[in-house]
Amino acid sequence: MIALKASHPLPLLLAAAGLPRSTFFHRQAALKAPDRHAELRARIHEIFTKAMGRYGHRRIHAELLGGGWQVAKKTVLKLMRAEGLVCKVRSKRRYASYKGTVGKVAENLLKRQFDTEAPNLKWVTDVTEFKIADRKVYLSPVLDLFDRSIVSYSVSQSPTVAFANQSLSEAIGTLAAGEAPMVHSDQGFQYQHASWQRLLADAGMTQSMSRKGNCLDNAVMENFFGHLKEEMFHHHEHTSVEAFTAELDDYIHWYNYDRISLTLECLSPMKYRAQALAA
Repeated sequence: MIALKASHPLPLLLAAAGLPRSTFFHRQAALKAPDRHAELRARIHEIFTKAMGRYGHRRIHAELLGGGWQVAKKTVLKLMRAEGLVCKVRSKRRYASYKGTVGKVAENLLKRQFDTEAPNLKWVTDVTEFKIADRKVYLSPVLDLFDRSIVSYSVSQSPTVAFANQSLSEAIGTLAAGEAPMVHSDQGFQYQHASWQRLLADAGMTQSMSRKGNCLDNAVMENFFGHLKEEMFHHHEHTSVEAFTAELDDYIHWYNYDRISLTLECLSPMKYRAQALAA
């Protein structure tokens, strides 16, 4: 309407738009006024860019509060929408390693008790699948429920027992004397295998398994896979397994040391662990 005002009478334009005269002049003045959120918009862009587009408005709000800003969460959401800053959307597809009862199935000892008071008391693990060009790549991480950190992980183009055993062996290698966490998984064939269970027994560790077909029994591991795929994998074209693996290494380091978690007092897993151990 402002553009048309130069060539048409304002009363006719207001009548056609059904807009009161006072409202028109109020909005016109608002357009000319300086943007009171200019500095905040710039900071939101900085945080969003630094996180490589992986943060939604809740984490950006937490970062702003940590930096001394006093701003409402809904204001951050409104400004992000106005700037077109949209966090990546999660995919629901998941890899299933269950092949029936091929070995010993353990009892569900974890029972969705995902909180723990200290590191290395409860670990969870699983396998997820990625499609890279015409190949499939598998990831087997071990996650500590204390701070949701990734203790170890292995990557392979085949979801073998040895591949899963590798991540467990490396995780066991990080333990101090006397530490023997419970390890929870689904009923995948890798975890029913005698070699996996022997690794646990030799380390004095207890095995726990989800009930068949119940992914909520391992919800924290599923949640990590969801974040990994929405924040790193989806919406990116990976042309080679090597390039994907390098990006995966970078992501897991970022996840452990830099990515804030709303469930960890807006700290990264490693910062949360350091703060808890120093208390």
